[in-house]
Amino acid sequence: MEVYCTRPYCPRPKNYFVDLDDTTTLRTMQQKYCTTCGMPLMLDGRYVTTKLLGRGGFGAAFLARDRRIPGMRQCVVKQFQPAGNLSPTQLQQAQLMFEREAEVLAQLGNDHEQIPDLFAFFPVIVNSLQAGQQDQFFYLAQEYIDGQNLEEELIQNGKFSEQQVLEVLQEILKVLNFVHNRGIIHRDIKPSNIMRRRDGKLFLLDFGAVKQVTNAALGSAASSTGIYSMGFAPPEQMARGQVFPSTDLYSLAVTLVTLLTNQEAIELFDAYSNQWKWRSQVTVNPRLADILDKMLLPAPNQRFQSAQEVLDALNSQPQAPTQLNSPSVTPSVTLPQPQPGKSSNPVVPQRSSTQPAFSTLELLGGAAFSGFEGALIAIALFSLVKSPIATFIVASVILGILIFVQTRRWIEKFDLLIIPAITFAIIFFIPFLQGGIGIQAVVVLAVAAGLVTISLTAVFRLIYKLLSIFL
Repeated sequence: MEVYCTRPYCPRPKNYFVDLDDTTTLRTMQQKYCTTCGMPLMLDGRYVTTKLLGRGGFGAAFLARDRRIPGMRQCVVKQFQPAGNLSPTQLQQAQLMFEREAEVLAQLGNDHEQIPDLFAFFPVIVNSLQAGQQDQFFYLAQEYIDGQNLEEELIQNGKFSEQQVLEVLQEILKVLNFVHNRGIIHRDIKPSNIMRRRDGKLFLLDFGAVKQVTNAALGSAASSTGIYSMGFAPPEQMARGQVFPSTDLYSLAVTLVTLLTNQEAIELFDAYSNQWKWRSQVTVNPRLADILDKMLLPAPNQRFQSAQEVLDALNSQPQAPTQLNSPSVTPSVTLPQPQPGKSSNPVVPQRSSTQPAFSTLELLGGAAFSGFEGALIAIALFSLVKSPIATFIVASVILGILIFVQTRRWIEKFDLLIIPAITFAIIFFIPFLQGGIGIQAVVVLAVAAGLVTISLTAVFRLIYKLLSIFL
């Protein structure tokens, strides 16, 4: 088993322990130490880190397994390291702040389904690599969201459609409305901090940057600690270290225009005019564009003041055009009026979060898998039941199940190669399942079925696109 050392700057953080491949040993082992730097590898006696997920100025995130939970579920362990050489008093203060923040995170995760749950938080004090000194690290163990963040989706699939962006906007606004009402500002919203789970549900991540706003109303400034991502943070956060609810709205709008255009934020901002120049890059509904532009205004008091205001603007009836530059008015809206017999909600229809979009390559790959696997299943079934009708019915049901689980992304990517390979291996090693036609004929029929399903899928996709244009 590979175990990853969490000590920053460890020369060789990857450790290999053959004995930990046995789950019984993994559960009962008292402790393991990094063979290079001596760092304890079983954090808090239970979390075994297996992979580095990312590293930044405030610490690092690791994929880990919890050996005290049945099945040893995966989780994310985040390490925070106080910067600089702190005195014992400063370390104690840092630990108190860390514990308060962990309590906030625990409450958020427990009360909202789109924020990862917090499982544990704990400090670790170890001997430093420098003789006679000690290092103190703070750790959070959080729910692992199995999926892709929006930055990864953008790299893989290219720019987002208007419907996809509207879905992200509405879902994250609901999360922000919840956290802002709790007196919390996220302060670091960007594509990599929004995760889409395999079933399509969106999550807002990295609340390691939050700080509870105490002794102040939401409308007043909250002191920032300089946590932000260049290009996504508004002027007040970068220049004056202040954050408001509208600070998060600005960062969310920057996130959305980068998804729409597939361009870096710095390329979309004109420093000379102090304005965002993104509308010429894409064609979107003017109402949505106006709302995003208001979220991107430079002064905090010119933007929407809450996530709920943005949601209300998205769902409100169109009004007469107004001056967007005025800080006291709502941007003009120009969505088409609802027609008789149709929904009165003027918001652009959004793609359901439980129906993830598929690229053309994924669609054709899934078709090839369905045809190839379906043919193998049909051949094996016919060799067993010797009835064409029964074979057709059972194979159709199994094929329908395979298509359904693909739409839910329960099987994807390498699964589409592994499953038919296993099926083919079974038929290859059990000649009885070849239906008396020989393995070569099995291969030819399965490949032919895969090509037919690819052709049919391509034709239906073309017809669908043509109908979408003319209807």
